[in-house]
Amino acid sequence: MTSKTINCFLPYAGLDEIKATVKCLQECKNVGKIYLLQIGDNAEVLPEGCELLKVDSYVSSATMRAIASKIDCEYAMLYTSNCELKMGMYALERMERIAKDAQAGMLYADHYKVSADGKRTNAPVIDYQFGSLRDDFDFGSVLFFNSACFKKAVSNMHANYEFAGLYDLRLKLSQFASIVHINEYLYSDVELDNRRSGEKIFDYVDPRNRGRQIEMEAACTEHLKEIGGYLAPVFKDVDFNAGNFEYEASVIIPVRNRIRTIRDAIKSVLAQKCDFKFNVIVIDNLSTDGTTEAIDEFSGDDRVVHIVPTRDDLGIGGCWNLGVSHPKCGKFAVQLDSDDVYKDENTLSTVVKAFYEQNCAMVVGTYMITDFNMNMIAPGIIDHKEWTPENGRNNALRINGLGAPRAFYTPLLREVKVPNTSYGEDYALGLNFSRNYQIGRIYEPIYMCRRWEDNSDASLDVVKMNANNLYKDRIRTWELMARIALNKKNEVKG
Repeated sequence: MTSKTINCFLPYAGLDEIKATVKCLQECKNVGKIYLLQIGDNAEVLPEGCELLKVDSYVSSATMRAIASKIDCEYAMLYTSNCELKMGMYALERMERIAKDAQAGMLYADHYKVSADGKRTNAPVIDYQFGSLRDDFDFGSVLFFNSACFKKAVSNMHANYEFAGLYDLRLKLSQFASIVHINEYLYSDVELDNRRSGEKIFDYVDPRNRGRQIEMEAACTEHLKEIGGYLAPVFKDVDFNAGNFEYEASVIIPVRNRIRTIRDAIKSVLAQKCDFKFNVIVIDNLSTDGTTEAIDEFSGDDRVVHIVPTRDDLGIGGCWNLGVSHPKCGKFAVQLDSDDVYKDENTLSTVVKAFYEQNCAMVVGTYMITDFNMNMIAPGIIDHKEWTPENGRNNALRINGLGAPRAFYTPLLREVKVPNTSYGEDYALGLNFSRNYQIGRIYEPIYMCRRWEDNSDASLDVVKMNANNLYKDRIRTWELMARIALNKKNEVKG
């Protein structure tokens, strides 16, 4: 008789939604007891071989503890979707074997998404890294645990979270066990066309919900303290007298083939009303669609510096380095994407004022999402209020961006330099600057971020999205390692 080595835990909203998934799992000879996680009351008959486990939430700390109390097999599988689950041939046996071979604490796998009309698409996921601290990291919907590791992680959980319990569990587990990505397509999520109305089970809540943000930040901050990566709110002062600058501020616009928007961007800079000297440095990255000629239309204004690179291997970051190293670059380098515009004539003065008032090396503003014609569209104003002066630089390792527009104290930016990429380069700078310096914040909208079909982040396929997320996690990993090393160095000094 085959031993039962796997407990399964599934969200339960009703018999119709779960019976096919239960049947699929019971066909695996290794599967033992199946627990159905239920919120509220339900009088429906349970599938044979299943036990009901009443929970307050699918992601709370209390639920993680309840699951741990029921596990009596060597491994546990947690399903986090209300779609029908179809496991691949011997998929659970494969996960169990790799868990043993890799001595992993948690595993997850590539999979398929199947629509209600039967269309199947690939859903690959990315490798987990030391710096994979995003609370929305995509593991897919099947999480496979070594039960001893699951229970140990639960025993190390100190808080009682409503939203961040599963996130807290994952962070705690990562401190002593590996989280392994299986690069094999092991299961399918099958969308149901007869699901009950209401919120999808694992959509949690609106990610902008402040209560959820507070819990996720608390769990991440505790994790950083436990691994030595937390930075206390002590910052270096910024000496704004370094260097001899002709201009107080320069707006940096990297551009390639944006004939439809580049004039608007430049005009929004030239319309700024300031009591200091400023210019705009446009790095025209070998455009071929008339953008170069459009920039030349402003050649009569000595505030416009038009740079055409002599090399062809520059991303957005490389273009920034060209602009910032130019002798006419001002004391503060202020971002403006070639698709976007400043909200009004006060944006630049507001940014520069923030540097002095908040004694910061970098300033991040608030932006409004608009259509091409600059009408506000959902989700509207993005203010990143999850940033706080006391804990922002720690929480920055959890979130996926810092906001816009971004501005930098030029002497420090020339020293650090911008990664020569076209995605994540701004986030890398934010993490680096915040390691030692305060980042200033402006919470009223000062920037219009236009969304249209040619945006660099419009309609990305899963391969490109994965590449972007993998790179940002790599940035987090490097930064986290640097912060841990900094803390150890300071301990020795202290």
